[in-house]
Amino acid sequence: MEPGRPVAGSFAMLPAAASAPADEPWRQALKTAIRDPVRLCRALHLPAAVEADAVRASRAFPVFAPWSYVARMRPGDPQDPLLQQVLPLTEELQNTSGFLRDPVGDEAAQLTPGLLQKYHGRALMITTGACAVHCRYCFRRHYPFREAASADPSWAGALEAVADDETLEEVILSGGDPLVLVDAQLASLIEHLARIPHLRRLRIHSRLPIVIPARVTTALLQWLRGTRLVPVMVVHANHPREIDDTVAAALRRLVDAGVVVLNQSVLLRRINDDADTLAELCQRLLDCRVLPYYLHQLDRVAGAAHFETPAGVGERLLEQLRARLPGYAVPRYVREVAGARSKVPLA
Repeated sequence: MEPGRPVAGSFAMLPAAASAPADEPWRQALKTAIRDPVRLCRALHLPAAVEADAVRASRAFPVFAPWSYVARMRPGDPQDPLLQQVLPLTEELQNTSGFLRDPVGDEAAQLTPGLLQKYHGRALMITTGACAVHCRYCFRRHYPFREAASADPSWAGALEAVADDETLEEVILSGGDPLVLVDAQLASLIEHLARIPHLRRLRIHSRLPIVIPARVTTALLQWLRGTRLVPVMVVHANHPREIDDTVAAALRRLVDAGVVVLNQSVLLRRINDDADTLAELCQRLLDCRVLPYYLHQLDRVAGAAHFETPAGVGERLLEQLRARLPGYAVPRYVREVAGARSKVPLA
């Protein structure tokens, strides 16, 4: 056995929960987030017909939107690009051929409850089923989070599996959104991961720095940089209006702390499927020293067909972006294909 290698069962004491001050602003933002489609529609002065449709569609996938995000939306505009990402629509209730409950093959990729592996050298931990916002196009909107979490709430099995596979160099924390967990719990998890000698990097995929920028706390920065693992944060913004001054400041704090920060977007019909919007988003990210990383073709998840762009739109948009932006500012346009050994480049 290698010196410093965790022994079997050494993760058994990892706490399943940890406490944090209840009055932290980001936790208050989660507690007070909008969970009622009627409240969302009335806060934004939307027509009664929109409200009725939202109520019906939300029964299958509930609304969740923090006020810090809703405040960036235009009142009275049902087509607002930020609102469209969280507003339930009756189109979600349609059965569309080719749109599946598990479009990216998460079920087939499960190694142990809460741990997935699709690509060489990397494993993904489903840390929680909770999110800071319910994006209507979410590819995990049907994922059985409750079963995965209840099977191994301490993540001990996942950590043992990572420790046993010396080909793994990177662990990705996902969900849900890992940053809805409190800093003490995450710090404990990261400390356990850092004890696994073959791991080199820690990657976190999170929407929280975008929708609740107050989540970028001093404690978060401390545990991100508190181990030997190289921290990478992948945030998720689809539209330039998501990056207001408060979000920009949070992103810069991450970068200033030495965290590699990347952004991934999803190409969404009537939200960001034009070159002007995407170019402005890329420029705004670079102003925050965040690198545009991926532009995803929509994952074909059941309930999200109305977000899909026609074939060829993304390729044309990438051509226009390359003509307008420096190469490092142009995201890679990709699709995730279940069972593929990597993301599939599309342009």
